[in-house]
Amino acid sequence: MFPIAWMYYFGTNLEHRFSVPDFWPKAEETYKIPFEKEEIHGELERLKRRRLERRRVRLEREGTTSAGLEGSEGS
Repeated sequence: MFPIAWMYYFGTNLEHRFSVPDFWPKAEETYKIPFEKEEIHGELERLKRRRLERRRVRLEREGTTSAGLEGSEGS
């Protein structure tokens, strides 16, 4: 009798007892995969702009750090 009671206790009302509210993101909060040709090209352009911006920032940062190191080596 005890195993049946155990299974009944843990087998009923599981969605309320062991659920985490708002665990999965809403449909509007998730990433939308582009399917149309124009959407794909727009997404590729956005990724290219983001990559070039990050590259520009990285090169500026490396340029300022290397310029600072070169000035201190000559002293």
